[in-house]
Amino acid sequence: MTREDIIRMAREAGIEHLENVEEMRSPMSDGVWLEDLEHFAALVAAAEREACAKLCESLPLEWEDQPNIAQTELATMMDCALAIRARRQA
Repeated sequence: MTREDIIRMAREAGIEHLENVEEMRSPMSDGVWLEDLEHFAALVAAAEREACAKLCESLPLEWEDQPNIAQTELATMMDCALAIRARRQA
């Protein structure tokens, strides 16, 4: 998520004090700082990544009755969860 994404989403959320980037380096009239928004966005993104990773880990096995396939299936689900957790802002 880029700084521009955060600013766009803050505006969509109704935070109106985002006229230009220079203003965002100082406290806005409602006490929100750009750095605070970035930190908040990072926390929200991390929580969403973790929720998605846990979902991958909790999926039922489709081939439980075939151990070789189930083992591969489980490994794939765990790999997906690890990839989601490893994803960070570019």
